[in-house]
Amino acid sequence: MTKITIAIDGFSSTGKSTVAKRLAKALGYVYVDSGAMYRAVTLYTMQNGFIESDCFDVEGLISQLEHIEISFKLNEDLGFAEVYLNGENVEKEIRTLEVSQFVSQVSTISEVREQLVKQQQSFGKDKGVVMDGRDIGTVVFPEAELKLFMTASAEKRAQRRYDELLERGDDVCYEEVLANVQSRDHIDSTREDSPLTMAEDAIEVDNSNMTLDEQFEFIVSLAKDKINSLHKKKRH
Repeated sequence: MTKITIAIDGFSSTGKSTVAKRLAKALGYVYVDSGAMYRAVTLYTMQNGFIESDCFDVEGLISQLEHIEISFKLNEDLGFAEVYLNGENVEKEIRTLEVSQFVSQVSTISEVREQLVKQQQSFGKDKGVVMDGRDIGTVVFPEAELKLFMTASAEKRAQRRYDELLERGDDVCYEEVLANVQSRDHIDSTREDSPLTMAEDAIEVDNSNMTLDEQFEFIVSLAKDKINSLHKKKRH
């Protein structure tokens, strides 16, 4: 059967990673969480004192980029690949609100984006990949056969993120999470390098009032329709 590249972009906390993982599993594709890669670089930036609430040593970070190695390793018990930073499992550490507060700033650095885009493109060279992020359909895989753009109201997204953090045991308040979501929206949409925009040929999916199952069924049907149509074209 024909394999395609599926690019899923959208705002923070729209459930991109959740649906991308499920979609990849259903299709037997490789899943790559590009956002986790930026979070891993952000964690490294924090660990090495390059960023704090009132300062950001951009040049210091750039000088260390060649020492940052990010990889994904399948956790068979969990059923998905976890993120490793220089050989250390950082799956839990990169999901904290502290990392969320800095990740958009780190993502604006052109040298960071250039390095990670190269890695991301290498993951997709053989097709059969689902990747989610902010610029997958516009920069990483502009030729992707299926592009989706996920959106939802800031309030809905903040509530989902808040519930997720509470379930993990984090001590957070809803207002703080909402402010973080709104701040990331602004930074992601206005940065000079690869701002968050919907590709012209992307399908917009507003999941404000959709359940996870409804969203998945809609998206998997889009994917299967695209795969089947391309398969028929190749046969003819």
